[in-house]
Amino acid sequence: MVRRLVLGCASVGGSLVETLADRPGSVLVVTDRKGRADDFRADGVVATEGDPNDPVNYPEHADVVIVAGDDSTKNRDVAVTAHEQFPDATLVVYLGDDPSESVRADVERIADEVIDPQRIVADHVYDAVGSPQSGRLYRLMRVLRNLDGPLAVVMHDNPDPDAIASGLALQTIARRANVESDVCYFGDISHQENRALVNLLNLDLRVLTEPPGPDEYAGYALVDHSRPGVNDRLPADTKIDIVVDHHPPRAPIEATYVDLRSGVGATSTLLTEYLERLGIVPDKQVATALLFGIQVDTNDFVREVSTSDFEAAAYLFPHVDVDLLQRIETPSMAPETMETLARGIANRDVRGDILTSNVGDIRDRDALAQAADHLLGMDGIDVTVVYGLMDGTVYVSGRSQGGRLDLGEMFRDALGPIGSAGGHADMAGAQIPLGILDDVGDDSRESLATIVTDIVAGRILETIETPPSTPRLDSDVTFEYPLDN
Repeated sequence: MVRRLVLGCASVGGSLVETLADRPGSVLVVTDRKGRADDFRADGVVATEGDPNDPVNYPEHADVVIVAGDDSTKNRDVAVTAHEQFPDATLVVYLGDDPSESVRADVERIADEVIDPQRIVADHVYDAVGSPQSGRLYRLMRVLRNLDGPLAVVMHDNPDPDAIASGLALQTIARRANVESDVCYFGDISHQENRALVNLLNLDLRVLTEPPGPDEYAGYALVDHSRPGVNDRLPADTKIDIVVDHHPPRAPIEATYVDLRSGVGATSTLLTEYLERLGIVPDKQVATALLFGIQVDTNDFVREVSTSDFEAAAYLFPHVDVDLLQRIETPSMAPETMETLARGIANRDVRGDILTSNVGDIRDRDALAQAADHLLGMDGIDVTVVYGLMDGTVYVSGRSQGGRLDLGEMFRDALGPIGSAGGHADMAGAQIPLGILDDVGDDSRESLATIVTDIVAGRILETIETPPSTPRLDSDVTFEYPLDN
């Protein structure tokens, strides 16, 4: 049991005692303010009225000593006495009002933790109005408040947990600005983990089959991707108000507010930062989704993870439904996924440490990603590329390990010119429309498979052997555009 001793009790000390009284462990207060000890005892707190600088009033043992008077000189003297009496205890000292430099120096020499109200106020003011993070946040809120109607928060097609969670968090922030919003996507949510996320958290998402009408939304936000018409089915000329993403773009992004920071492992991390700085405590639904989004995009905090990702996870964890999170993390593998994995193994073509596999017709595009993940575990394989055909489109999923190439860049170079492609250094995807090739009869499916293999695997292998020629934008740059752009 932790034994806490509070010496002196100014205004900050009173609030502190109330907080400590609700925590495990014991609390003893020594205060020379007349009547204050009686008030504490009435609230069930053990308190002694006496001189905080007199060891006669101290208990025999203390694990934590907190000096919390208003006068800085008295606090210094009490701290010296307490340190001599309890040399092994953790000593926390509140500096009090207007400490001299000598008092500050004396306290800093002996205290384990110094609480400086002047610095706290200055830091808070800076955080509120002067830091880059606060400036970014105020710009976002200004964009939201300038909307004259509802906002469409558009995730990328067939959204993953990071996109879903980011959409929910931005919807929460829009609510703070009194803006109604819908979290929207085109395509399907078919990966079993993603379905579990939506179903177990009972998420209210809008499935779009066609672009919304011109008067349906007053504004558009893109999360976890950055360009309309690229990995979503919005018209390419759609005016975008907000973009929040952690993927490096290949071209400048046009939007009123843009936050692109590839130095973090997930877009969910950026949205968590917004919530924390706005003082918004996420509900269990949003917090659980955000933590799962960070986990998935960082591969359980081992892939492209940053300090910000860990800090976001620490902030979210107290608000997460742990039981639901465990159920989301361990769904059963669907039969379609097992079938795709089996065909991926049977049809694999291994060239050195690169494995490509055409699994043919598919019913679940997310099964490709799971097959690519599993095949990466084969001995001697550092790169997997699995692709299949559905609804006139070739879907491609890739995984890599070892860091010898940037898979996202390689996909953009190899498959971007004939479709849409992108991703991370070790995880990427692409979509390639087949066009007239899809009109061949059943007796020509074998020749179609050969053509698809030549196109996809051929371009992939050729690009890996040829250094990339198209540069991308600096991945460490955050773009923020003025509101009148």
